[in-house]
Amino acid sequence: MLSPDSPVGIFDSGIGGLTVVRAMQSLLPSERIIYFGDTARVPYGTKSQVTICRYAHEDTRILMRHQPKLIIIACNTVSALALNVVENSSNGLPVLGVLEAGAGLAVERTRNGRIGVIGTQATICSNAYACAIGSMAPDAEVYSRACPLFVPLAEEGFIDHPATKMIAEEYLEELLVHDIDTLVLGCTHYPILKAMIREITGPDVTIIDSAEAVAESARTMLAERGLLSTATETTPPHLLVSDLPQKFQSLYRLFLRTSEVPDVELVGTE
Repeated sequence: MLSPDSPVGIFDSGIGGLTVVRAMQSLLPSERIIYFGDTARVPYGTKSQVTICRYAHEDTRILMRHQPKLIIIACNTVSALALNVVENSSNGLPVLGVLEAGAGLAVERTRNGRIGVIGTQATICSNAYACAIGSMAPDAEVYSRACPLFVPLAEEGFIDHPATKMIAEEYLEELLVHDIDTLVLGCTHYPILKAMIREITGPDVTIIDSAEAVAESARTMLAERGLLSTATETTPPHLLVSDLPQKFQSLYRLFLRTSEVPDVELVGTE
């Protein structure tokens, strides 16, 4: 039985989805959060669609053990290639993907209809953002670029490193020549590098943070269903991983910008 006190379940291939946790905590601080990071099998962006669909099913079943009221796919690769798998595995629960939320916000914010998208190789090759944006705004022009090095750079904490800026300039140059006015961060790792990306794109390009976009969608969906939490106290997220809990703890502090050391539970994916 769904109730306002039920938790929100969030999963990702690893730690990038912690940017969604941060956005949810900022926007909906009363909500209880269950987060699963599949750290044993990260990254998903280099896997086949068959494998990604299997992982998505298993990740969803892990969250379902905690009886969530909403599942958020904090992985653009799964949102692009296996949204229907999650919907079919969630027993009718509402499901939100970061891809759809980011695409919708980009369409809402663009002024000239020229939208850039950056993401993993799998997300970009799926063309899912272009299709989602095209279905909402058929006249929009979408320019995409895979940025595979952004994930390891974010996880290393190289947020202000000169090497990161040099790589970012190389990636973004081919998008900026198309006079884009909106750029979608199509991977949940990328908001960690948002300040540097904004420095390169300049103030005339609107940065769409898919983590913030999906948190906004979650607030709207929960409100429409009468499921917003009524709790008066905030609780730390319940964190689950499939491997390396100690490394996850250190990355949690980086992504959440906190000095707190969270409890992390190790779970199997079978």
